Amino acid sequence: MTANSANQLTSVFRLSPLIRITLLSLYLALTVPLPFLAQATAAPTPPSLLWVGIGCGFVLLYAVLTERVILDEEGIKVTYPIWVPRFLRPGWSLSWSEVKELKPRTTGQGGLVYYFLSQDGKAYLLPMRVSGFAKFVNIVQAKTGIDTTDVRSLAQPWMYLILLGCTFLLLLVDAWTIQTALVIGNW
Repeated sequence: MTANSANQLTSVFRLSPLIRITLLSLYLALTVPLPFLAQATAAPTPPSLLWVGIGCGFVLLYAVLTERVILDEEGIKVTYPIWVPRFLRPGWSLSWSEVKELKPRTTGQGGLVYYFLSQDGKAYLLPMRVSGFAKFVNIVQAKTGIDTTDVRSLAQPWMYLILLGCTFLLLLVDAWTIQTALVIGNW
């Protein structure tokens, strides 16, 4: 929590590091063997093109994972660093006085997400993967008067720990795959 020049408190919440590390690691585990396999199998797609694609994809994924949620006396803002193009992730802001209610919606996978509904009927997705989520919803409750006691994070940390463990196993298989591709491909 930081204080600005007007003595108003501002809280900044970032995406959980566990989620960020897990998703970036999974991306690398799924994509890095591809150029090696393309070389070993003489695929029509050149490995250099795959490396460029993997690099671009990594930067795009990292950009999406740089989301910041800023809570201050005026309202809530979801922003991204200046280097992230607005057409990719525009962000949004909503003043506390515009918040009408917090509406739950079921996802296609059976999870539960929440949307802020504004006075003019627009819906804004409640960021649910931020580090310090309990503190985040407590501030939202204090600023809006909406009861948030039943609001829980979409994914629990243990789910991402299991995914991270599986990703490390996949990385071990990747090491073997790359080793095999290097031998077969005569690098």
